[in-house]
Amino acid sequence: MQETETAERNLDVLFKPLTSTSKQFYLFIGLLISFVLLGVFAWYIQLTHGLIVTGMRNTVFWGVYETNFVFFIGISHAGTLLSAILRVTNTEWRRPVTRIAEAITVFALIFAVLQVIFSLGRPERIFNVLFYGRIESPLLWDFISVTTYLVGSLTFLYLPLIPDIALCRDKVAEKTGFLKRKLYRVLSLNWRGVEEQRRSLEKAIGIMAILIIPIAVSVHTVVSWVFSMTLRVGWHSSIFGPYFVVAAIFSGIATLIIAMAIFRRVYHLEGFIKPLHFKYLGYLLLTLDLAYLYFTVSEYLTSVYGGIKADIELSRSLFLGEYALPFYTMVLFGFVIPAVLIAFPKTRTIPGIVAASLLVDIALWIKRYIIVVPTIARPLIPGAWGLYIPTWVEWSVTAGSIAGFILAFTIFSKVFPVVSIWEVSEEG
Repeated sequence: MQETETAERNLDVLFKPLTSTSKQFYLFIGLLISFVLLGVFAWYIQLTHGLIVTGMRNTVFWGVYETNFVFFIGISHAGTLLSAILRVTNTEWRRPVTRIAEAITVFALIFAVLQVIFSLGRPERIFNVLFYGRIESPLLWDFISVTTYLVGSLTFLYLPLIPDIALCRDKVAEKTGFLKRKLYRVLSLNWRGVEEQRRSLEKAIGIMAILIIPIAVSVHTVVSWVFSMTLRVGWHSSIFGPYFVVAAIFSGIATLIIAMAIFRRVYHLEGFIKPLHFKYLGYLLLTLDLAYLYFTVSEYLTSVYGGIKADIELSRSLFLGEYALPFYTMVLFGFVIPAVLIAFPKTRTIPGIVAASLLVDIALWIKRYIIVVPTIARPLIPGAWGLYIPTWVEWSVTAGSIAGFILAFTIFSKVFPVVSIWEVSEEG
């Protein structure tokens, strides 16, 4: 009897965000929408005046938008890759956090694709990739891999949602609006929870979990090839594939930890998302910190040790020149402080691990920036280095993109349970 009452209370906690909304929620949504509108306005200015309103020129033709693209692709690895690996290995503690991870992937990929459109002076020319793309181009490889990953990630998010959508249809649909009721009926696919349906669903999830792992790894590898297949100083390196994949998982897990902490606090999910989840993911974050440090040392040591003039000039600009401040900020935020916060028991708390994750995300964005900009700023022939200073337009579009990502995630959490109810019930 007591177990039944506890289960009912747990269901009420998970269903409450779907049926009740506070004034604070509407204020938060209004704030996010205001930033999104600012980004839309800035993009309108860019469309009407051209890329001259940005800091990009014929010398430095990539900047903040490309940095955002690589960053959003990176954090997308929080979901399908991590969730799929934990599912395949049948790791039990994963159950309350997999849906948050899988949703991060889908929304991050959508906003990654938007960054490519923002970077074009003529956005309609994005269709030229479809009509006139050449298979020899890494950009076409990028298009194919990201599209495949998005479709796979949507499928991987939707399949485990089906039983919970059916629960929403049966238990809370009448307390919601017409659109939600209709949505639950359509998306539940007449799920009744019979044994045959459960076997088919678990088989489909298992197949997707296996397929999505190589797809996820290939995506950020292909993203790295856009750089490393180009004969430019600082890019043309065989280490970029694994380097980018490790960075993606690093920033992805950091984003997952931040999202977990927010939903845990706002929706009172302390009974589901427990300190052990932060502890295990914190250990994984520390491991990736050390792995990424290894790749970073390897990258700069091999480029400097060779003594090639172009490599020395690029490295000097990072270590001692105009990019030294972002470089050392990245080192401090990405390697030193997170390692200290997680390594010592006194700071290995939920606030400490979340603080480390915030710093990692900031550092990894900066890292993508110093991968993109300094190399392009260095001329291929003798001459002055290019100058790139992002304008308010680029920063506004970036702020709007981040706000849009959070907005999409927030709306998702008001329509579907952010914790997989049927999987948590099986665990119990």
